[in-house]
Amino acid sequence: MAHSKGWSFFAENWEVGPIFRALLRNKVGAMLIALQIAFTMTIIVNAIYIIVERSQKMQRPSGIDEANSFFISSVGFSNNFNGLATTQEDLNALRAINGVVDAIQINAVPLSGSGWSMGLQTQPGAEFDGTGAAVYMVDEHALKALDVALIAGENFSATDIQVRVSSQTHWPDKVIITLAMANKLFPQEALAAVGKTVYINDIEPMVVSGIIDKLQAPWVGWDNVENVMLTPEIRDSKSSRYFIRTTSGERDRIMTEVETLLAKSNPQRIIKDMHTLDETRLRAYRDNSAMIRILITVMTILVIITGLGIVGLASFSVNQRKKQIGTRRALGASQQAIVRYFMLENLLISTAGVMIGAIFTVSLNIVLVNAFSLDPITWYYIPLGMIALWLVGQLAVYGPAKKAASIAPAIATRSV
Repeated sequence: MAHSKGWSFFAENWEVGPIFRALLRNKVGAMLIALQIAFTMTIIVNAIYIIVERSQKMQRPSGIDEANSFFISSVGFSNNFNGLATTQEDLNALRAINGVVDAIQINAVPLSGSGWSMGLQTQPGAEFDGTGAAVYMVDEHALKALDVALIAGENFSATDIQVRVSSQTHWPDKVIITLAMANKLFPQEALAAVGKTVYINDIEPMVVSGIIDKLQAPWVGWDNVENVMLTPEIRDSKSSRYFIRTTSGERDRIMTEVETLLAKSNPQRIIKDMHTLDETRLRAYRDNSAMIRILITVMTILVIITGLGIVGLASFSVNQRKKQIGTRRALGASQQAIVRYFMLENLLISTAGVMIGAIFTVSLNIVLVNAFSLDPITWYYIPLGMIALWLVGQLAVYGPAKKAASIAPAIATRSV
């Protein structure tokens, strides 16, 4: 009985009954707006989730000192070009530059999109699956040049560094791996991986001499982007890539100095492809940035279209019911009551829309998860999307509601 009285009070004061009857007389328009709200919510909620996921991916730390690092390539072109001797001379000269923290020869660069990969396994034999890892061939200066921290074990020594020729297939007997890689190879005992033997090329043993905290692979789209291994090698090749880290604020000055130094030191080679790590990060994530911009544009357009649709329906309703509104005003209805009427009408339409939209949102997310290997949407995105569309609806209908409230009671006396 109390419940019935409560509902009667609600219906009498908030005019739910008349609103429902009015909506039934124009049910096609109300249904179209509800479906438009549902469609908008479906796209917006999933788009925001993708934007957040992509943004988090773009902000992942690479593990290196990006702000103060750059790389440059040297390519010898003469027949008597001595790649190994030139590389050692270049490194000595680079490390002697005032403002250079350290420099190394490296076969690939984090975030660059191009590099080497191999598989490591904890047991020898082709029947065992390996864990993929990006390979960086470096010398004992790598940790300082890359600005990575050794959290267990020890760094390579100068005597560990081997010369790798282009046709070489065997690997050194030592390796430094990232903590993420150690966790994949030795779950629950990652830091205890130091001193343990892993295998490359199915059967070649390598002893884990150290573990570093974090370093990313060249491929930002790879799920195992932090699976990285460092091998103690210097490449004997006509082509070398140098990775240089500078003191804070000195990078741009030193880049010009390095380019001039290398170009003058040996006329039998070409110096090219000098890039900062900041540039490299922008290139690596440009597809993600483009996707975010597109999704933001689509969301903005959808919200505007939905808002205009709500304004149009409300304005049409006001024009159709001017005499009715004038009659209510003549009978004593306040302007606030008229505004409240249209705001509640829109709230009911929006509620139907967001309820349908919640179902559509989950359905679309299931499709996206299966098609693009995304994580399922976090539950709270759906209620937040519902609240956002409710607010859009209320803001859009407020103008027409105010217009309706301004209708004079005298209009009730006019003939149609």
